[in-house]
Amino acid sequence: MKKKTKGIHEAYAKDPIKADLDIFGREVDPLTRRGFLKKSSLIAMASVVGASIPFADKMPGGLMPALLANELHPFSVKGKDGLVYLNDKPINAETLPQFLDDPFTKPEHFFIRNNGIPPAMKDIDLSKWELRIEGESCERPTTFKLDELKKRFKHYTYALTLECGGNNRFDVVPATRGNQWHVGAVGCGRWTGVRLKDVLESCGIKKDAVYIGYYGADTSLSGNGEVPISRGVPMHKALEDETLIAWQYEGQDIPYMNGYPLRLAIGGWPASVAGKWLVRVVVRNKVHDGPKMGGGSYRIPCTPVAPGEKVDPNDMCILESMAVKSLITFPLSGVHAPLDKALALRGKAWAGDLSVSQMHVSIDYGATWHKAKLKKPINHLAWQEWEASVKFPTKGYYEVWARATDSKGKSQPMVLGAWNPGGYNNNSCHRIAVRVV
Repeated sequence: MKKKTKGIHEAYAKDPIKADLDIFGREVDPLTRRGFLKKSSLIAMASVVGASIPFADKMPGGLMPALLANELHPFSVKGKDGLVYLNDKPINAETLPQFLDDPFTKPEHFFIRNNGIPPAMKDIDLSKWELRIEGESCERPTTFKLDELKKRFKHYTYALTLECGGNNRFDVVPATRGNQWHVGAVGCGRWTGVRLKDVLESCGIKKDAVYIGYYGADTSLSGNGEVPISRGVPMHKALEDETLIAWQYEGQDIPYMNGYPLRLAIGGWPASVAGKWLVRVVVRNKVHDGPKMGGGSYRIPCTPVAPGEKVDPNDMCILESMAVKSLITFPLSGVHAPLDKALALRGKAWAGDLSVSQMHVSIDYGATWHKAKLKKPINHLAWQEWEASVKFPTKGYYEVWARATDSKGKSQPMVLGAWNPGGYNNNSCHRIAVRVV
């Protein structure tokens, strides 16, 4: 990390809104801070975006224009490209929206979400890598060599959407602690491996089994050798056909920062349940109690609460299926569009364990919506591609908003859904800025 960024993360952790420096060490212009806008400051808004705002009367109060909210700066780490740096200890980086435009997210563009220190690449010996299956509800604890795992069980490939539970935390108001992800802590690609259920069934699953938990080879930042995270899922999710023990992503070895050489690939739920650098799976007769399974980690209020309200830990439930969500991947926010031509749009949509049934876009802050063309998913738990085109009535500054509706009829909220202390599962509409000239 460059010297100028030292101390910035501490300031951000205390109050990301009031911090005078962003995560890259740059001074923050007060006009670009989240939530600076009021409906009474339309002149200031027009000045900042450099154009009149035709639908300004319909813009939600207290909202920053997408032109500023979507401003991201790329960086790269070894084997990765087009990512935005959020943290270096542990390494966390999100994908810029334009690199999510492909049908499947390329390995070099897949986001990074680490909780500890990955095993050193030089210490990873494929001939010695082992996976242990055990636990109170495992009948025959067994250790598999990696090669044995590949030879003994049938291989499957599924396109799976993996999304960090805190994706889009940046837009949560009041702000919460944690990585201030924008919209790029998500990716979808084709994972190859063996079904977890085939491996578990070969070891025997007792009737009292209710949960599985994982353990990886990563270690705590404290340096004490402890496991930084060990989460899991109920048996019904563990035994789902698409739940894999994977060693390939998009036909290649899984990227090192994404769990090489072995990880769980579990779509639709927060990606924290899909353990990386996998060395052990335990079959439990109770809800798994590993690190980051308790407290407020990946938990949301069991019933709705007021924004900023303190919630009793006993009233928090584990975050499971992710909410319906969508993303505009083309064009980039800030695009200039001619008045006399329709603007082509495209993006992705997903809905946790469900599928997306409808997709709409708006150019007047949700006053009216226009239906988009939506493709079917390639398989269960894969995201869906969509496309649309819009025309603008006059020159000026516009925002294009995207809204998905899931197979049970639930749509994305325009600005913010149910608030929670962890800033999890925010599925507010994605939006981009368009200047019509």
